[in-house]
Amino acid sequence: MMKKYVFAFEEGNKEMKASLGGKGANLAEMKKIGLPVPDGFTITTEACNQYYVDGKKISDEIKTQILDYLLKLEEKTGKKLGDYNDPLLVSVRSGAVFSMPGMMDTVLNLGLNDQSVEGLAKLTDNQRFAYDCYRRFIQMFGDVVLEIPKYKFDRVLDGQKEKQGYELDTQLTVEDFTHIIKEYKQIVKSEKGFDFPMDPKEQMMLAIEAVFGSWNNDRARVYRNYNDIPHDLGTAVNIQSMVFGNMGNTSGTGVAFTRNPSTGENLLFGEFLINAQGEDVVAGIRTPQKIDELKDALPEVYEQFINVANKLESHYKDMQDIEFTVERSKLYMLQTRTGKRTAFAAVKVAVDMVADGVITKEEALLRVQPSQLDQLLHPMFSPDALKDTTPIAKGLPASPGAASGRVYFHSEDVARQKENNVECILVRTETSPEDIEGMVAANGILTARGGMTSHAAVVARGMGKCCVAGCSEIFVDEDEKYFRVGEETFKEGDWISLDGNTGAVYKDKLKTVEVALTGDFALLLSWADEIRTLGIRTNADTPNDAGIAVKFGAEGIGLCRTEHMFFSEERILNVRRMILSGTLQERLEALKLLLPYQKEDFIGIFKAMGDKPVTVRLLDPPLHEFVPHKDEEIRELAKDLGQTYEFVKYKIDNLLETNPMLGHRGCRLAMTYPEIYEMQCIAIFEAAIHCKKDLGIDVKPEIMIPLVGHLKEFTELKGLVKKVADQIIGETDITLDYKVGTMIEVPRAALIADEIAKEAEFFSFGTNDLTQMTLGFSRDDSGKFLPEYLKKNVFDKDPFETIDQNGVGKLITMACDLGKQTRPDIKLGICGEHGGEPKSIEFCHKAGLNYVSCSPYRVPIARLAAAHAAIKNKR
Repeated sequence: MMKKYVFAFEEGNKEMKASLGGKGANLAEMKKIGLPVPDGFTITTEACNQYYVDGKKISDEIKTQILDYLLKLEEKTGKKLGDYNDPLLVSVRSGAVFSMPGMMDTVLNLGLNDQSVEGLAKLTDNQRFAYDCYRRFIQMFGDVVLEIPKYKFDRVLDGQKEKQGYELDTQLTVEDFTHIIKEYKQIVKSEKGFDFPMDPKEQMMLAIEAVFGSWNNDRARVYRNYNDIPHDLGTAVNIQSMVFGNMGNTSGTGVAFTRNPSTGENLLFGEFLINAQGEDVVAGIRTPQKIDELKDALPEVYEQFINVANKLESHYKDMQDIEFTVERSKLYMLQTRTGKRTAFAAVKVAVDMVADGVITKEEALLRVQPSQLDQLLHPMFSPDALKDTTPIAKGLPASPGAASGRVYFHSEDVARQKENNVECILVRTETSPEDIEGMVAANGILTARGGMTSHAAVVARGMGKCCVAGCSEIFVDEDEKYFRVGEETFKEGDWISLDGNTGAVYKDKLKTVEVALTGDFALLLSWADEIRTLGIRTNADTPNDAGIAVKFGAEGIGLCRTEHMFFSEERILNVRRMILSGTLQERLEALKLLLPYQKEDFIGIFKAMGDKPVTVRLLDPPLHEFVPHKDEEIRELAKDLGQTYEFVKYKIDNLLETNPMLGHRGCRLAMTYPEIYEMQCIAIFEAAIHCKKDLGIDVKPEIMIPLVGHLKEFTELKGLVKKVADQIIGETDITLDYKVGTMIEVPRAALIADEIAKEAEFFSFGTNDLTQMTLGFSRDDSGKFLPEYLKKNVFDKDPFETIDQNGVGKLITMACDLGKQTRPDIKLGICGEHGGEPKSIEFCHKAGLNYVSCSPYRVPIARLAAAHAAIKNKR
């Protein structure tokens, strides 16, 4: 039986999203529930994938099905594609499984040519409308299908407006359009070497190929990488009979959300334009009117639209993003999809819908993506800073948050500056899908044109980027790289700040303040805590970091890196004195000087964490990291130590290693210099005893020995830890609950985990080093080749961001299983940077770990991700 690649709208439903794409499935669903949807059909995602299998060609089998469904559409509408008397015109739109606003291509008014444009003019008795549609079609087809740069067409249109003294497109006449169309055709001829295609079926097939091709354009790939969408899904194509919003003052087009996508407020939110087509709203070419003004312009249409919006939200049980067109006072629905929203709005909508009995707590948790919470966890502008400054301009608050950065006007410049760690604001007259790379890299986005549903606004909200759109007070000159506000000019590299909550634009860089977990956010996370089974700890090296993490809900410290304590100014000299000692006695003297500092550090951290467990990793990095390497710095150090330059230089040179990350570090340091770990253990246990005896804190220290690969390494150093602990605890009448365990970061340790578990009371997987050693990749050097590996799908995701489950993941699972065989109650955790990444957290849940540990600001993300994992994978 022949595979079905094409479905009429009435043949589908919302459950067929994988095949029909989000747009096609929802058009079918809207048809099914009786909403006014123009007729059409969907070419499936499977057809797109087959197009790539067949060497970027549409097979005869698929072409035949498309033409069969075109004939059915012509019969349904009583019109014929390209007909002189009563032409059928169609839109050709992409429709991926997951919404990718603006990333792929669309063609409107397809079917127009020199003959059918006359038929459309006669049929509608509106020659201006017909020729407006024709010029739009040639421009869009030229840009999307023939890949002629859009600015070449814009130059002709803007030139004609300037010549005639017009400000608006709506002032253009039939004569103007006739001239513009002639110029457009000439552009096609000179750019492509052939005439603009007049055969409507050829137009349609070329447009379908262009939409399939756009699945793999650069901006779509960047968007999918950013949003973690697989590259092998393909896009569907929707062929839909056109309805026209540009037929005069009883026609229009708009985009609306059933709730406010920035705040989550339960009020209809959107924009519309009278006498316009859909791309005019989202492209930001004209600044639209607010949706509630539609009740004054077209009151009956407004009432009908309100009813439709309520029906859609009730049907889908989620906030909807709706596109509509009004043709001569008749409403048509062109799309509905789950609305992109800010993290703030996502939390509010989810909590409100639970309160209203629409969804369950579990459904509410799944509605908020863990990665979105990042938007809620970063500082906002300080009220004091705002008090001392005034905005230089104000636009629309398109996406909330606060952002400061240096001004750049081109996407590629922002991306390049980002690589140099420069904070940037992308400033454009209006953004387009081509700007996606710069939008990803920028701290914030500022546009002179466009509304709350413009490309800049929708994409920024989806990314959680601060955005101020439609800031008409600024004049942007992208070629000369400046923007002007009144008398003031801002050039490339100047600092500005954006407030996405108010739409305000400020000079200079403004101070920010921390956020708090309160209200709906705190309530949602309390639901996550009820459901998750994974514990959430933090990686913290200072009392301040520990305090922030506790505020965000951390249940302990999973990694306290003692080496970070050594770098402060008052102790680094003694650290260097210890490293460069010529004798054991000198080394012990230096360590004695460091002991009070280390003890004070641990007291501060234990106080911040209270009775929560604290895992302290003993010294791990190679010693050369603590000493200077420039000649003038070595001379300065020699002077401070009272040694000769030659002696200090000789000692430093002896520390250098060919491959230091596999060299003299971690437990290997302590095997040769046990006195270092001994000093650290004295500091830990004296601090713990002080906190318990004098402050009443039931401290639970967990001593972690790093880089173990052999059982003998662990038993030797565990003996050292216990000897110190027993001596210090034995001098008091205090009992102290402590554990000694290891960091599993050497592959051999994972392979012999059953042996190590005889002695170790816990394993913590150090996935940064475990990934390096398993893959044989240096994390510091992988930037030279890893991007190419990702591009060629060797890896789906960067293995230093997401656990490589087929390699590193198998070692972790094996070590967990082996450890539990020997010690059933062994505590298992992860403390690498993967501990705050949602996919890695789900893996840890499945692998049976007890906890994940991550940076303080990722703790709420981990809490929600752990709840997602529990809901999706019931143990």
